[in-house]
Amino acid sequence: MTQYIVIGMTCAACQARVEKAVGKVEGVRNVSVSLLTNSMGVDGDASEADVIRAVEEAGYGAKPKNSTDSKANKDKLSLSQKLAAEEEALKDHETPKLVKRLAWSIVFLLVLMYITMGHNMLNLPVLASLEHNHLGLALTQMILAIIVMYINRAFFILGFRSLFHGSPNMDALVALGSSVSFGWSLYVIYKMTVMITNGTSNADIMEIYHSQLYFESAAMIPALITVGKTLESLSKGRTTDALKNLMRMAPKTATIERDGKEVLVDIDEVLAGDIFVVKPGESIPVDGMVIEGETAVDESALTGESIPVDKSIGDIVSAATINQSGFFRAKASRVGEDTTFSQIIQMVSDAAATKAPIARIADKVSGVFVPAVIAISIVVFIIWFALGEGITFALERAISVLVISCPCALGLATPVAIMVGNGMGAKNGILFKTSEALESAGKLKIVVLDKTGTITAGKPEVTDVIVADSVTQEELVTTAYLMEARSEHPLAKAIVNSVDDQPCPVHPVINWKALPGNGISAEQDGVNLYAGSGKFIRTVCKMDTIMEQEEQRLSNEGKTPLFFVRGEKLLGIIAVADVIKEDSYKAVKELQNMGMEVVMLTGDNERTARAIGKQAGVDKVIAGVLPDGKESAIKRLQQYGKVAMVGDGINDSPALTRADIGIAIGAGADVALDSADVVLMNSKLSDVSAAIRLSRATLKNIYENLFWAFAYNIILIPMAAGVYRGIHMNPMWGAAAMSLSSFTVCMNALRLNLFNVHDASHDKKAKHPASLEELNNIQTEEKKMTKTLNVEGMMCEHCEARVKKALEAIEGVENAVADHNANTAVVTLNAEVSDDVLRKAVEDQDYKVISVN
Repeated sequence: MTQYIVIGMTCAACQARVEKAVGKVEGVRNVSVSLLTNSMGVDGDASEADVIRAVEEAGYGAKPKNSTDSKANKDKLSLSQKLAAEEEALKDHETPKLVKRLAWSIVFLLVLMYITMGHNMLNLPVLASLEHNHLGLALTQMILAIIVMYINRAFFILGFRSLFHGSPNMDALVALGSSVSFGWSLYVIYKMTVMITNGTSNADIMEIYHSQLYFESAAMIPALITVGKTLESLSKGRTTDALKNLMRMAPKTATIERDGKEVLVDIDEVLAGDIFVVKPGESIPVDGMVIEGETAVDESALTGESIPVDKSIGDIVSAATINQSGFFRAKASRVGEDTTFSQIIQMVSDAAATKAPIARIADKVSGVFVPAVIAISIVVFIIWFALGEGITFALERAISVLVISCPCALGLATPVAIMVGNGMGAKNGILFKTSEALESAGKLKIVVLDKTGTITAGKPEVTDVIVADSVTQEELVTTAYLMEARSEHPLAKAIVNSVDDQPCPVHPVINWKALPGNGISAEQDGVNLYAGSGKFIRTVCKMDTIMEQEEQRLSNEGKTPLFFVRGEKLLGIIAVADVIKEDSYKAVKELQNMGMEVVMLTGDNERTARAIGKQAGVDKVIAGVLPDGKESAIKRLQQYGKVAMVGDGINDSPALTRADIGIAIGAGADVALDSADVVLMNSKLSDVSAAIRLSRATLKNIYENLFWAFAYNIILIPMAAGVYRGIHMNPMWGAAAMSLSSFTVCMNALRLNLFNVHDASHDKKAKHPASLEELNNIQTEEKKMTKTLNVEGMMCEHCEARVKKALEAIEGVENAVADHNANTAVVTLNAEVSDDVLRKAVEDQDYKVISVN
């Protein structure tokens, strides 16, 4: 997407006009114009020159964002220059100008109001030369009105220009209302001069002077609209604070090592591979890996988490995070625009340039709003004049209609809420790639969770230590550690990592051997040691009923029981499993309380998947599914409502892409994952419910804004036209009402800054989707030929994964589900595959196939 800064837009009608003009340019696939940020995003092959020409022909100006004259120059800009240009584009240039205009307008308007209201109505004193000099007073009013109108000439220049281009905007309404008031008053002055020439008495002239002059309206209308524009500009500026604050946090310099010395350089001079040093309290300049030192880092700029994260050698650090305690050296890995922080800024900026689907409703209305208002104004004038109310009354009604109508509130209703919502998400480590993603997340009915790394931590941990009679826990743990310390198996590492104090045996373990598919054997003090699965251990010692029951219980809970034997004596069981995250159960409950159907989708076997699903509290479990199968499962689920897929963004890419909303959890540095619509910087599952909660709050805010914008115009335009009996609105009050409408919308959107995305106390259930009972067996969508292999030697989920991978590599095998507890591997075939081929694939992985059925 190429982004542009658009110059000269003042209301929603301008936005619609620019969008329509650029949309017609050959090569433009999609265009989105934001009145809030005065920006435009263009997708397609059209040249910058053609796009800019289209904008200029529509009566506005444009220039590429982050660029000077050409795309080539843009590519040459450094990161700091691009960030500076981006920040400059967001900088509030308009408010200071409006404040200055408003101050001068008020000075001359007060003098004008002193004459029209103070002197005429309250009989306050004026210069002696103007006392009872109605023509002199009228000329004074005209001069003061001209000054105020000149101060606010932008309304008239832009308004009449838009009229001449055939696309009138809000400025056209202001310019027409003020100009008609001024023109009619000028006509009255000439009428007064004719009357004076003909000898009309001062009393007769006084009646015309008091009842038919509208110079105060001609000046008051642009002045009051400027008040509204100033308030609107101030509040609009605050809606982009989150993005501006992000940009200000970007590091400007870095201390790197060159020729053995520490050198302070500009951030753009840091290259991948450079060694940089960071002292306590300093901002980390680029992404890198710690090569020396230990510290605690405040990563709240990226994740929203205020608790510091400990870092040591080998750990990754990210740009714009703060080093809180120790000194460390690190090797730069991502620099410039490639850093995580730069990608976050780009993502939030791109999201602001996109348009939410709900905004198109207001855009369609805004496109025809101003011409419709002008037409209504003319009709109102004709009707009242035809009813015999007189030209003055009819004119007053027509002018009131012109100045009270406000398309800006319609145009701002959605983008201000979207901008604040995106900013709130970024502060909490929740990144929405587009405005559409922010809107759609609040309409979800089904949330599908991947198991590994999403519900679970993604790495095995020791969960249970069960000792046999007359055996101490220390004896069991020490033996397990000594046997597993040499193994590279993931389950062995889990046991080793669980031991806080590494034992130092007097007599070392010798003759250590890995027995593929079974376990480990070793020797200590002339006594044989064994470790492995229950099936293997039964070949070397007897197992009592209690231990068999424990084995069954642990297996049913989705855990892998490992047995340890010294001599012929069973020491006990250590169970290992990929445990669920601390917040998984709470997060699932939050989603269910919000009316979501929560489904766990995994490639694991049914038994393990159901055990994890039960712990997490999900509604449905779909097990034994390949990545392609996950995509088809998502497709089936979409029959019941909008579906979100939550995964790691890599293995789950097809499913993330297929889902209505793809959510990548724990993305870390990979914030730009193409397959995800929403990126969660943390690995907390509760951030999924937070993202949906934020989306719903933003949607509610948009609905409130749109209701106000539509209701304002529906109620007040008829009032200004004189439809309500007994209510006659002065054009000045109409202008005041118009000036406050956009301000009200912006201030309502800013309330989102007070929203707590993690507060589940106010969650409301959405309409629940249809029953998903028939999806219990979704993974068996089509009945195909299957074969079951009885496999000996599988001990854990990692063994299952090896067997599964080996079988699925065979042409004709569509899917394979291995279960180490049942000692089976079930393959689904889409073509004929011989038993020998299946057998060989498994036995090549050092497992024994007993039979193929």
